[in-house]
Amino acid sequence: MVRAITLALAILCVSTIGDAQVGPRRVTTIDALRQFPGYFHLQNVLLRGEFTEAERRILLKADENELSVQLADGVTTLTGTVEVRGQLIDLGRLEPGDPRVGPSAEGRDASRWPRPGEEVFLRVTAVTSAPAAAGSVSVRALALEPWKFTGQTVTVTGNFRGRNLFGDLPDAPNKGRYDFVIRNTEGAVWVTGVRPRGRGFDLDVDRRMDSNRWIEVTGTVVHDRGLVRIEGTRIAAITAPTDAPAVAEAGPATPPPPLDVIFFSPSEGESEVSPAGPVRVQFSRGVREPSLAGKIAAGYTGAAEGTPGANLALKVSYDAANRAIEIRFAAPLEPLRTVVVKLLDGIVAFDGGPLKPWSLTFSVGAQ
Repeated sequence: MVRAITLALAILCVSTIGDAQVGPRRVTTIDALRQFPGYFHLQNVLLRGEFTEAERRILLKADENELSVQLADGVTTLTGTVEVRGQLIDLGRLEPGDPRVGPSAEGRDASRWPRPGEEVFLRVTAVTSAPAAAGSVSVRALALEPWKFTGQTVTVTGNFRGRNLFGDLPDAPNKGRYDFVIRNTEGAVWVTGVRPRGRGFDLDVDRRMDSNRWIEVTGTVVHDRGLVRIEGTRIAAITAPTDAPAVAEAGPATPPPPLDVIFFSPSEGESEVSPAGPVRVQFSRGVREPSLAGKIAAGYTGAAEGTPGANLALKVSYDAANRAIEIRFAAPLEPLRTVVVKLLDGIVAFDGGPLKPWSLTFSVGAQ
């Protein structure tokens, strides 16, 4: 049995990160927190799990995933399945002197500070025993414990949120052009495989004005890569419930984080690159594919504007499943030339987060 663990074991500075200073509470899972730490960093979250101890650390576990936790002043653990409210801290996104790192900074060498996403923990502000399961499945239940429903056919109701137009979820499944989000009083899930239209309604996944509509969706639950979705088979319009205003906010409380490049090939400064080889770039989350048009450029260094080689002809393809682009040159690159590839301002993530300016320089081999 896990015994109650008090402030003596874990303390974080509460005054600097009170719940009122961050955005709306996200109903989620440990899996999602680990998959998308940049999205959840400093966000209020609600999740379910069971507390355990390992090597004097407190862990929250659920569905074969675990997360280190630190307890705020006066908070203690409980046995059994619990609902935990807290705030995710991505240590690598804070400076060593930041008070929000709490005990995690003790004895650390600041020169070996973790990179973003490398070490995360949950600052727990409240713990309650999980309520008994309701008679019917809800969006909240799917968002909290999707592993209990995976593969099952369910029917749920929710507020139509378009193609994640309000940043309710950290990434997109990219299964089709009509993928959309539904949200209830607490929790949000994706719906794929069915277009949001039917008798008396035809909703646009890219139009916020349609977010005043409520729908009922039937389909199979899928839990993959930290995302929960319903592979829909039937959809119908319904009357908004009396608590509808609780999810009708105009948008996320904070702007979406910038879009980052997390992998690329060839590497920066690499030499002997094949003249016919492609350039591959992977992003931290899904991209709005239309925003790529005209925003990728390449040329030889030293080539004056308007001269051959200053702007190389490119063919760009986007792989939604891997959140990556492949750039191929229309003609083989000239041997022993240095090439610079640039991703220009205007490329955005699916939730509107802008890409940070980025470029890659490499040298072509002799043949």
